[in-house]
Amino acid sequence: MQIQGQFVDIPNREIYAVSINILNGEIAKLTKIESDTSLPYLMPGFIDAHVHVESSMLVPSEFARLAVVHGTVATVSDPHEIANVCGMEGVEYMIENGKQVPFKFYFGAPSCVPATPFETAGGEINAQDIENLMSRSEIHYLAEMMNWPGTVNRDELVMEKIRISKKYGKPIDGHAPGLKGELAEKYVSAGPSTDHECFTAEEALGKLKLGMKIAIREGSAAKNFEALIDLIDEYPEMIMFCSDDKHPDNLAVSHINELAARAIAKGKDVFNVLQAACLNPIAHYAMNVGQLREGDPADFILVNDLKVFQVISTYIDGEKVAENGKTLIQPITNEIINNFNTSLKTPEDFQLKANGSKVRVIEALDGQLITPKISGEILIKNGFAESNPDEDILKITVVNRYEDAPPAVAFIKNFGLKTGAIASSVGHDSHNIIAVGIDDESICKAVNLIIAAKGGVSAVSGDQEEILPLPVGGIMSASDGYVVAAAYTHIDRLAKEMGATLNSPFMTLSFMALLVIPDLKLSDKGLFNGQQFEFEEVFLESPMPDAG
Repeated sequence: MQIQGQFVDIPNREIYAVSINILNGEIAKLTKIESDTSLPYLMPGFIDAHVHVESSMLVPSEFARLAVVHGTVATVSDPHEIANVCGMEGVEYMIENGKQVPFKFYFGAPSCVPATPFETAGGEINAQDIENLMSRSEIHYLAEMMNWPGTVNRDELVMEKIRISKKYGKPIDGHAPGLKGELAEKYVSAGPSTDHECFTAEEALGKLKLGMKIAIREGSAAKNFEALIDLIDEYPEMIMFCSDDKHPDNLAVSHINELAARAIAKGKDVFNVLQAACLNPIAHYAMNVGQLREGDPADFILVNDLKVFQVISTYIDGEKVAENGKTLIQPITNEIINNFNTSLKTPEDFQLKANGSKVRVIEALDGQLITPKISGEILIKNGFAESNPDEDILKITVVNRYEDAPPAVAFIKNFGLKTGAIASSVGHDSHNIIAVGIDDESICKAVNLIIAAKGGVSAVSGDQEEILPLPVGGIMSASDGYVVAAAYTHIDRLAKEMGATLNSPFMTLSFMALLVIPDLKLSDKGLFNGQQFEFEEVFLESPMPDAG
């Protein structure tokens, strides 16, 4: 097979017309030809440098079908989410499912399963499991070390996992939100070499100077592109792009190509942008992904221009996998694995006896994972604490989905619901059921829809009840990715019609139990302070000094 195009030679910072010959899935020969500006641009494919495929709500094979349309040829994928549900069986599922399609999934060994001892998870990955995973060719790195206190303080188990990774010569991904100065130095010196959790340019710059690679994240909920993109022209060899978590409706529209286009629109150097989007992950993770050199795997894309990066076609190992906005990867038959074992609830299960009207409140921020701790006033009815919709302070609950246990209940601000409730069994990290609502009856209905389906996202408003089932681990669908994306768009729209003001209410909801991100979160065991790593009472005897 022979293909011609205007070759975007990123390392040499040149663009010139070439003809490439492809033989047995590799670039056999690359020859300069006479300049022809009518030819499409020929460039390496995009790589997502850190993503939880599970957060697309799609199994890997379906994720790939959507991603290739946008020119993505590979992902650095952390199967942390399914591991928290199904343990080693979940990791194995992701590897084997991904192998069945022409796409390059580079899976890591989940380092923190369960993520904390302060919540109930369904699986565990211990040091021996890390050893077993690291010895396999399908595992390419130690996935994000979220236990930064354990890393900084050289916790024995944490350091054993890091030691195993170093023994096999595989990179160690970081996860250190907000760490600066001496704490950052101690964290980096232990071994983590990347971070995708930087909120500010100052934080990222400090980590860059310590030798860390920074993955600029722009997902469905956490959005740090605007804060960090100005670093790319000064540190082009140290920057990568990632989505971290990408819901199906967003993945159907764009992927890493969007970040490249936005960077160009801000006047960033095109070669620096493409080095970050296409090449830096290959070097850091030793990926067998083509860079359009003779002898490389024939992984590349053809695009109309170097501004919008509209993808004409995508090739992986010489096989055309997408063309003109359509995927050419055929769907496969997917197996179902799960771990769901809790009974239907009653509205009384979500009652919370009032101990005053002032409460600690989780403040959800649009586009951020951090949740400041504020205080607020709730309503009291018949001695029980209830939502205060006029102040947008709503009841939030986390329900243990692995065994029958009383739901944890607290309060949250900024969801904006005026009626009903929304719920999800996508609840990072342990994927218990999480719900926000106006009243106990609606919350109960939304939760029970998910229990009955053994996983999904749901919305309840009056007599209207909607659910998108997620039967694979309670967090993914095995159905056609575009069908799932359309169904998710529908239920997302319903949540916004109910008053939700967040850009991505279900994605934001999924992070309200993510205990490793400060300040205040809710686990199935109670309200949790992510700064102090300890539980807190819901009710305040007196207002907090720093309360808003």
